[in-house]
Amino acid sequence: MEWKCDALNERSRRAALRLGFAFEGVFRQHMVVKGRNRDTAWYAMLDGDWPRVKRHQHAWLSGRESRSLRELMDSGSSAQS
Repeated sequence: MEWKCDALNERSRRAALRLGFAFEGVFRQHMVVKGRNRDTAWYAMLDGDWPRVKRHQHAWLSGRESRSLRELMDSGSSAQS
């Protein structure tokens, strides 16, 4: 799965990371939007990433985990679904 957004959109970039997407890179001057060159930030989640991401998302959404989803993802915690 991929997530693409304007490289200047910090909220969207943080959301991608928070949801478990991995940063892949920035395509510089990817397109022209409203008369300006737009850099596009690309994020990806591979099928092999999903079991870990799903486990953390379920723990976070159920309220069993007080840390943020980003903290869970960064820590490599093995919360049970």
